[in-house]
Amino acid sequence: MNATKTLLSLALTLALAGCMVGPDYQRPAVKMPTVYKELPGWSPAVPAAEVPKGDWWTLFHDPLLDHLEPKVVVSNQTVRQAYANYQQAEADVQVARSALFPTLGVTGSATRQRGARSNAATAGGTARAGSVENSGSLEGNASWAPDLWGSVRRTVEENKASAQASQAILANATLSEQVALATAVIELRVTDADADLLSKTVQAYTESLRVVSNQGAAGITAPSDVLTARTQLENAQSSLIALGVARAQYVHAIAVLAGMNPEDLDIPHEGRLPALPLVPAGMPSTLLQRRPDVAIAERQMAAQNAAIGVAIAAYYPSISLSAADGFSQSPLAGLLHVANHVWSLGADIDQTIFDAGARHGQVAAARAGYEAAVANYRGTVLTALQSVEDDLSGLRVLGQQSTVQDAVVRDASQGARIALNEYQAGTVDYATVASAQAISFNATQDALTLRQQQLLDTVSLFGDIGGGWSADQLAAAPKNPGPG
Repeated sequence: MNATKTLLSLALTLALAGCMVGPDYQRPAVKMPTVYKELPGWSPAVPAAEVPKGDWWTLFHDPLLDHLEPKVVVSNQTVRQAYANYQQAEADVQVARSALFPTLGVTGSATRQRGARSNAATAGGTARAGSVENSGSLEGNASWAPDLWGSVRRTVEENKASAQASQAILANATLSEQVALATAVIELRVTDADADLLSKTVQAYTESLRVVSNQGAAGITAPSDVLTARTQLENAQSSLIALGVARAQYVHAIAVLAGMNPEDLDIPHEGRLPALPLVPAGMPSTLLQRRPDVAIAERQMAAQNAAIGVAIAAYYPSISLSAADGFSQSPLAGLLHVANHVWSLGADIDQTIFDAGARHGQVAAARAGYEAAVANYRGTVLTALQSVEDDLSGLRVLGQQSTVQDAVVRDASQGARIALNEYQAGTVDYATVASAQAISFNATQDALTLRQQQLLDTVSLFGDIGGGWSADQLAAAPKNPGPG
């Protein structure tokens, strides 16, 4: 159809001649240190090339982690929500991009009508019904608003950056939930190890009570010693029972993080703690590529930059073109005959002359939004550096403390054995034994707490260096189906 072809030709010409107002995006520079301050005091055990790029939890060598962590991507509801939000953002890009092209349509109509009755003929004559007529039309139409000033293209740019931010939010949600799951599993393992420690303590205190009771029955020791030993045992038994509440809560939390009903997951007792990996942290600059939250802030900054161009484009006139081409005929017969060909071609231009500063305010707001996004980006990078430094310093200090604490455990255990032997020999009272046993138990529990904190700080470090995530994923369209 001639009119439609004319519109498409004009559209192509205007598209080639169009420009884009507003600033082109450039990522602001952020001053990055060359090395981590805490890194010299923290020696990695394996080369960085051997660290898993995605399944970082496998370094802990815990079967429960290996089994449940992959379920986070598929079944965790927070991750599923983030994935749906990402899909919505991708659809918004498609909607915005469609405005770059003309809208084409077809309209058809058909009408059948009967005319008015004719007047009576002569006297004695009869009235005749009016004639029946068929009419119709078939028309193709096209409309298009050329993007002369780049408003649509800037909107596409803004929505695309927002979609990429949503993709990074999905990665961040996945990593956060994986870290939360690893944390819960470590807490569960420590609770089981603590239960094992208390069980051994109950056994030791039971033996002590037996010794004291025998000596009390023989009149060798005072009744108060028996009461002290019994109280010590009962306190340990009470603490052991209380661990059941915490353990149940950790199992429930693990189930929810894995996308399961709490009652559907049963985790057997396992007192063996996960292995303590040493994770190379890499250079500080790699945080810009590895951490999803940094990528979120950077993409939000790009979106705000594009919003400036959208606001500036409002200063310029908007043009819309329309065309129609088709056939119209009454009666309907011969509709597609060349004599019934009709067409139209039109153009509208719209320019705001006075808006009391509305457009100026919109541009100013967009620029301020961009500056806020820049500050948020730089702040996110600084916070990321701080978090990694905190993790590294924590691991360094805890490593030193753990070495000393191991010596404390050995000495305290030996002191408890010596005190019990001396009590049986009658050289010390039972208060000395109770004190020595309490010191030994507390020292062992402190060592367990130290190992727990080392494991948790390592999990935190994995999260703070971005896990196995890479910003390169933003450059590619999603290939996987996402959470099922």
